[in-house]
Order: sequence, then C-alpha cells, then structure tokens
Amino acid sequence: MKILMLSIFAPHFFNWTEQLRDSGHEVYWLDIYDSNTKVKQIDFVEQITGWRYKWDYPGRYFLKSKAPGITRLINIFNERNFQKQLEKEIRRIEPDVVHSFVMYLGGVPALPVMKKFPDLKWAFTAWGSDMYYYQQQTEYLAGMKKALAHIDYMFADCQRDYNIAREHGFEGRFLGVFPGGGGFNFGSLDPFIRDKKNRNIILIKGYQGLHGKCIDVLVALQKLEMQLKDYRIIVFGAAIEVFKFVETSSLKEFGNLEIYGKLNYQDLMKLMGRTLIYIGNSSSDGMPNTLLEAIIMEAFPIQSNPGGATAEIIQHKENGLLIEEPEDSQEISSLLLEALNNYELRKKAVCWNSENIKPELVREKIKARVLKAYDSIEKDL
Repeated sequence: MKILMLSIFAPHFFNWTEQLRDSGHEVYWLDIYDSNTKVKQIDFVEQITGWRYKWDYPGRYFLKSKAPGITRLINIFNERNFQKQLEKEIRRIEPDVVHSFVMYLGGVPALPVMKKFPDLKWAFTAWGSDMYYYQQQTEYLAGMKKALAHIDYMFADCQRDYNIAREHGFEGRFLGVFPGGGGFNFGSLDPFIRDKKNRNIILIKGYQGLHGKCIDVLVALQKLEMQLKDYRIIVFGAAIEVFKFVETSSLKEFGNLEIYGKLNYQDLMKLMGRTLIYIGNSSSDGMPNTLLEAIIMEAFPIQSNPGGATAEIIQHKENGLLIEEPEDSQEISSLLLEALNNYELRKKAVCWNSENIKPELVREKIKARVLKAYDSIEKDL
C-alpha cells in the first residue's frame, strides 16, 4: 500500500512513522512547512522537502529575522502553494491513502485537494490540543467539521478526541488510541531507572504560554518552601517566561531549584529515572507523552486533566493525582503536599502503573497494533 503522510517536522511524527519500516508499505512524507531537512531516522521514507521556495537565496534566514516585511513581499512571488504541491504529489505518487497528522496543520489545509480525489482514502491522527482546544475557535471548528465529513479513518492519542470528532461529523472508522509517537523501547530506558527509595527529585514540565501552565506550579511551590527544602526541584523545557518569573520571585532564593531549557531525550529520561514526583500542567492537551514517560520511568504523576483525557489512564488518588484547575496554584500546592506526605499512595501508584500501564506501552506491542490498523485500511481498498 502506498501511504502519503502529511506532517510538520516533528519527533512524534518520526517515531510514529518508523514503525512502518520493513512493513511492506511504500511510505512518502510531504513536509507541510518544508524544513528542507532529510531525516535519517526515517530514511526508508521518500521525503518530499525543499519544495516550498522557488529560489532559496543566500541570506534568506538573516533577511527573515531582520526585515520580515521585505521577506513577506518576496514570498508572494517566491513561495509555492502547499495545496498545489499536494495535488502534484498525489498525481505523481498515486497513493492508496493520504494520512494527515493534526487537523489544523495537515487536515483542513488538505481538504480542497482531497475533494478532487473522492475515491482516495483519507486517514487522520489527532494529537495534543488538536481537537479539544481548537473546537472552541469558531473559524477553526467550521473547517474541522468540513474535513471530518470527508475523513475515512482516525487515530488519536486519547478516546476524548474521537468523541469530539464524532460529535462534529466524523462518520469514518476509528482505528484506536495510540501514544503520539508509538510505544517505548524499554531496553534502552530501563537502565536509567534508579531505586525508588533514594529518589528526591520533583520534576516539572516547564511549558508556559497558550496551553502550558508551569508558572502556576511555580506559584504553588512558593507556598511550600520549608516542606521542599530536602528535595531537588528541577524544571525542564522551560519557556522564557518561566525564567523571567523565577528571576522576579522568591524562588530565586531557593537553593534547590534548577531550571533548564530544552534537554535531549536521553538526559530527560535519566532525570525521569531518578524522579520521585513528576508534575505536568496545561489547560489543553491530549495524552501527554511526558506523562507516559514519567509512568514508565516509575515516577509518581501529578497531571492536569483537560477534557478528561488524563483520567483515561490516571484514577485520582489511586495511581496518581489529577489537577482539575490548572490555574489554581492552591489546588496544585495541596496535591503536591499530599503526594509528599503519603508514601503509601506513591508506592501503590508506581507499582500499579508499572504492572498495568507500562506493559501496554512496549514499542513492539504498539507497533503490532499500528501495523494491524494500516492493514485494515489496505483491506478496504
């Protein structure tokens, strides 16, 4: 089966697509925003990059940063249209199925082209805030409804998003809930797991902005200075707003607080493997990959629950704690204090997650389900 993938340049996408290596399927990737970069991880895929600019002139990036107005003017004449490129590739490749990743990036923009090929099967994967947040935006919702009416198959990282899709007109076949990037390779990760008795790290996801609410977690920490003095508090993936907040708050005086920007995957997993409590907080998300990573690395999870997605795997006060109001620092403070003071809850949660959730996230197990899903599409052709 020929599969044409439509996605931005994203690690989740590469991890997902790698599952199709040696599957017998012919895979193509049209890089939606055109990073003009070939990805070694998916070197078995025909990667359609370098298509966006007619002339990739010297100094383009410098001009873009210093004179964006001039760049926009040049791009009117120099930039190729995504929809025209997609139509060109469909006619060239003659795929059996087009697979769009993320509705507002790879779905809605592809719709006018897909209408020209009514017999071509169309699959879609929902990630993160893709459905939950953008259904609340009137203009986006209108486009989403139009696309959903034409989509034949759907993957999602949580059941919630399938329910949303169905509510807004999806009548195709749901192929199941899968981690955004596929499963995890425990052989490379388990060596990073340390003895649970000697863990003293409180690890916090540092995203802040439209959806990320790390600063509300930091406000919660300020209320617990004395209770936290014997722990290492580490913020990773911190946004610039997080660094600025710390510089102007009492947290600057915390001798046990460490803040990092982007960490490579291996370093993050090493931290996870030494973490006592993990906290992820956002106002909109799907099933966070970092939550799944915390679970497989045997950390106790405290996670926000937008639209009930996290509650699909975390039962409050049983195998973790759920933040229901991501901007309520008092709630977050109380939950963290409960986790710190309740050793039996932490022990029970980590054991249950390791015995029941972790085995379902083995990469080969997820891969088998993914390939079965694609095979079911092939049977419909």
